[in-house]
Amino acid sequence: MKKSLFYSLSIAVSISATAIKAQQTSYIDLLKQEPKWVDSVFKKLNKKQKIAQMFFVAAYTNKSKAFTDSIGKVIKKEKIGGLVFFQGGPGRQAALTNQYQKLARVPLLIASDGEWGLGMRLDSTIAYPYQMALGAIQNKELIYQMGLEVAKDYKRIGMHMNLAPDVDVNNNAKNPVINYRSFGENKYNVADKGAAYLKGMQDGGLLVSIKHFPGHGDTDVDSHYDLPQLKFTKERLDSLEMYPFKELVKNGAAGVMIAHMNIPALDATPNMPSTLSKPIVTGILKEQIGFKGIVISDAMGMKGVVKFFKDGEADVMGVIAGNDILELSEDSKRAVKMVRKAIKEERLTMERIDESVKKILTAKYWAGLNIPQTINESNVAADVNRPESLVLLQQLADASMTLLRGREYIKTLSPDKRTVILNLGTPDVTTFQKELATTYKNSIVYNLNKDANANAIAKVLAEIKPDDQVIIAIVDTRIRPGNNIPLSADLKMFIADMAKKDAVFALFANPYNLAGLTGLENAKALLVAYQKEEFMQKSAASVFKNQLIPTGKLPVSVNGFFKYGDGL
Repeated sequence: MKKSLFYSLSIAVSISATAIKAQQTSYIDLLKQEPKWVDSVFKKLNKKQKIAQMFFVAAYTNKSKAFTDSIGKVIKKEKIGGLVFFQGGPGRQAALTNQYQKLARVPLLIASDGEWGLGMRLDSTIAYPYQMALGAIQNKELIYQMGLEVAKDYKRIGMHMNLAPDVDVNNNAKNPVINYRSFGENKYNVADKGAAYLKGMQDGGLLVSIKHFPGHGDTDVDSHYDLPQLKFTKERLDSLEMYPFKELVKNGAAGVMIAHMNIPALDATPNMPSTLSKPIVTGILKEQIGFKGIVISDAMGMKGVVKFFKDGEADVMGVIAGNDILELSEDSKRAVKMVRKAIKEERLTMERIDESVKKILTAKYWAGLNIPQTINESNVAADVNRPESLVLLQQLADASMTLLRGREYIKTLSPDKRTVILNLGTPDVTTFQKELATTYKNSIVYNLNKDANANAIAKVLAEIKPDDQVIIAIVDTRIRPGNNIPLSADLKMFIADMAKKDAVFALFANPYNLAGLTGLENAKALLVAYQKEEFMQKSAASVFKNQLIPTGKLPVSVNGFFKYGDGL
């Protein structure tokens, strides 16, 4: 029943997507047509207003009225090109977008970072699986469907561009900023999954921005706090890091976001971030790769870009380099003033500005902003929590389940035997435990918090009988599931001891954490479920109830025991 419902929904969504696609020219093709609306708006802008179109500022719906009003003043006085929304709620954002659009002389292009959908930023919305989990999925059609659903959500609350997908090849297990945000370490897998997600969003009428060019996957520094350096050869960067970007440009990506990284092989200027590098942005992306769409900087307040280029100089250099949109400048008013000064000093030309402004206005036309829009403020939360989206969410979770050990052993688990269902990481009973208890009626549930000591563990051990079936969940309770899962040394020792016995394990954490949980390679069964969310816990429980055959493949290599592509 569950499968047939999803199949019917998939057909309906595919048909509607085909209809949308048939009606709408791609953004890249539209650029060649030079729409009349774009030309008419462009001609009405003076030099200052043209420059202002290139700047997008941050907006929130969970901050004070004073902050909200201050953004309104920026829109009205500075005549900026767009907004990037961050935290808040869908209903509040729809209402605030209506207010902000009324203040704009030229309609605002509204964007947000939604790598896993609206839920990455907004409460009361759906958060789809992280890209690391999507990288394990073998059915790309599911990821395409996810793109369509994300596009519906964005458009429902008045947004036009998703600053996603992340197509960095995460081939550095210690990467502190990309990591689980990547589809994995294999460039072909990253390109395939990224293309499916991109195509779904764009077929659904949403602009996208693939990121972070030329590739942020092999860094051990977070560019929010410092400037990472990539010391690889030009050949290595071209064949590996840039591969997904080149493939997705061929697939019609509307936008590309530039990373803040120092890459001597591509630009030998000391301390030069890639965002500010004309040889990288214009020379490689635009000229060599042939990208014709919108080039977007990563946030211009990040330390990776302003550490060595202070007081607005980074903004000017970003424009010179070839970025069309500069998001989240430290001071957009100062930036516009400094760009005008740079034009007078002949550091750049108005032709350079005009090229970007026409791209931005064409994006607004493609998004339908040539016709006045008012977002319906009724039933917003319900409209972005559609039943078919929730069905798809569970399907994605099911398809990501990755069994590394014990396919045959799981089949021997008996609903009739006494079963200990043990959760490590949180003191609260989990969805995983509740779901298992519906099948394993003769079960007993225990929870050990992440800082549990030897005494607490000993009390649980005393309750486990020699003939008990033992199912253990390891849960990373952090909002962002990075490496170094915070479990006590005693818990880690307990995991290793139980793995030598007949316990089976589900890991609700990013798979790189397997490297720090020595002994799990000895487990009778080991399932990677990627993250703590309820949809993952339900899927994992279905595997241990022998109701779901896991088909996921590990998207990264962890160590000698667990390698890319593993999955029974």
